[in-house]
Amino acid sequence: MAELTGERSAQRRVTKRISVLALIAVAIAIGPWSNRASTQTPAPAGGAASPASSSLGSSSLASLVERLSEPNGDFDTDNLISNESSYLHVIPALEQAGVTGGVYIGVGPDQNFSYIARIRPNAAFIIDIRRDNLLLHLLFKAIFAASRNRMEYLSILTGRPAPDRLDSWRDASIEKIVAYLDMAEPASPAWNSADLDRLHASIKATGIPVSAADLATIDRFRRAFVQSGLGLQFQSTGRAARDYYPTYRDLLLETDRRGRKQCYLASEDDFQFVKALEARDGLVPVVGNLSGPHALAAIGQEVTRRGEKVSAFYVSNIENYLFRDGTFPRFADNVKKLPRSDKSVIIRSLFGGMSLPESVPGYYSTSAIQTINEFVANCGSARCRGYYELLKK
Repeated sequence: MAELTGERSAQRRVTKRISVLALIAVAIAIGPWSNRASTQTPAPAGGAASPASSSLGSSSLASLVERLSEPNGDFDTDNLISNESSYLHVIPALEQAGVTGGVYIGVGPDQNFSYIARIRPNAAFIIDIRRDNLLLHLLFKAIFAASRNRMEYLSILTGRPAPDRLDSWRDASIEKIVAYLDMAEPASPAWNSADLDRLHASIKATGIPVSAADLATIDRFRRAFVQSGLGLQFQSTGRAARDYYPTYRDLLLETDRRGRKQCYLASEDDFQFVKALEARDGLVPVVGNLSGPHALAAIGQEVTRRGEKVSAFYVSNIENYLFRDGTFPRFADNVKKLPRSDKSVIIRSLFGGMSLPESVPGYYSTSAIQTINEFVANCGSARCRGYYELLKK
């Protein structure tokens, strides 16, 4: 506690000093800020990137996003964080199945980073029906570029001044990082305004077109993290957060079924792997419906062009909604066309109402995996008539 008190006092001194210099900081170019982070990024685990996964460059990333995406769709949540407290329970199953490398496909916010950190793919595509999810991932990408380590990443995300001697936090436990952030007060408005200016510049540098309205949406997303801190919860439009929804703090501290903390922010090596993937534009945000006519099929074609296979496809509980609107057969056809191996898996979630072998007492959500080959054999086209029938296969 004495250590945290000292760090908190240091944080207050930094806040006062920065508030005086904040107007100057707004004018500082983004180059030195991002260079500071990039010079300390280690090579990805497992050696150099393969040619298929090397840096795309900003213009190539922008053109790839445009080529793969569909028009914006609607869903009644912000999805700033996951509501799946069980999201890490599948990690032992992924390890046992030998799911590694290849190309990762996922939906939603940053729970994907924890799967990516475990699987270590050569590339990743995050597809979501909402353009807002693309904007959220642009925010994450900019914060990765600005951050030397996990402590700085979470400090920028939540608008809390980072502690002094930042490099000494590289090997800190996630519990220590969480304790510091819970004690810290949000930085001054001037500080956070300067941060937003730098983040905007980094986002624009990707070459992906963003309008003034897009930047306002990104600012709203970050403001939610700043206002709620680690107490932020998943939010549906017009509905209060459910009691069983985890906080961001809960997700950071969550464990897998073996009791291991496996969030990507629990390990500096895992964080640096995702940071490096972002730095070489290896993570591509795509706007698209999983049952749509273009985006998922186009991702599959891009994976084939690179000579890769899909290693894992995280779908959350989206299949449930596809059954409801009658488009599940189109989704199944899209999945059937994905390049895959015998080890390729789907990662999915279930909320309440049904107990599976993977369910854990005390958790409202259940997370499970299934090989894509099994999915295609059992539920290709119209062979599955409902979500719960799918889960039992």
